[in-house]
Amino acid sequence: MGNRNNVTVFILLGLSQNKNVEILCFILFSFCYVAIWMGNLLIMISITCSPLINQPMYFFLNCLSLSDLSYTSTVTPKLLIDLLAERKTISYSNCMTQLFILHFLGGIEIFILTGMAYDRYVAICRPLHYTVIMSRQRCNTIITACCTGAFLHSASQFLLTIFLPFCGPNEIDHYFCDVYPLLKLACTDTYRIGVLVIVDSGLIALLAFVILMASYFLILYTIRAYPAESRAKALSTCSSHVTVVILFFVPVLFIYIRPATTLPEDKVFALFYTIIGPMFNPLIYTLRNMEMKDAMKKIWSRHLFLEGK
Repeated sequence: MGNRNNVTVFILLGLSQNKNVEILCFILFSFCYVAIWMGNLLIMISITCSPLINQPMYFFLNCLSLSDLSYTSTVTPKLLIDLLAERKTISYSNCMTQLFILHFLGGIEIFILTGMAYDRYVAICRPLHYTVIMSRQRCNTIITACCTGAFLHSASQFLLTIFLPFCGPNEIDHYFCDVYPLLKLACTDTYRIGVLVIVDSGLIALLAFVILMASYFLILYTIRAYPAESRAKALSTCSSHVTVVILFFVPVLFIYIRPATTLPEDKVFALFYTIIGPMFNPLIYTLRNMEMKDAMKKIWSRHLFLEGK
């Protein structure tokens, strides 16, 4: 592999070449990153330290928050450093590592969202069998399957990229290492690899999105006969999930479902699933969820009470 590569360092072109825009982005995304940590940690602590952890929906939400934190931390700190740096570089090995981790954590996110949709489908469409179907053992199996599927997806993306020869130029028109920008730099015909990337990334995301939308359609069809109060509660929960799904999947599908090309808009769309989505997820899941609000109030009021004693 070393004999085929003249490139040992990649130059990241980042979000903008304008220094004033970069400083503005640094301030904005610094606040976003702090909000991501505060929001997701708040969710994780509130769920872990309350009886909600025993409910499958919150068990999955806890895993999603951990995934969000890990996922955005793979990209955002490097982005913030580069926004203030004169020369934005990343070594070949770090680039490949970032690509692997990003697709692994992104895959986990996709599969967890699918697992959450399945949980809501069982809870609303088969309520009498819910506790049997969504046992803790089944939840653990779903999370294990999410991680296994994500690893297989990430490993395939990594193997498709790691053996590509790079002999120059070495400028990646992005703010992190991803498959399509790297295919553009490879000194070989990448058409077949591009097709495999579409099958692996694009079709997986599309299939998951279709499954998610189908499950929510079945939920809406089922709750039409529910009493108004039960229907409103189910709609509130599902609307939160659908909002998260749209924030994550629409940008992912825009980038990965098309042929292996890069567009200037890709960087903006990537911000939605690397920074904006993980920042809004805690707000979406807490502001519209009374159980989460009650759990937070009890935990933090108890904490303040203990501090005041």
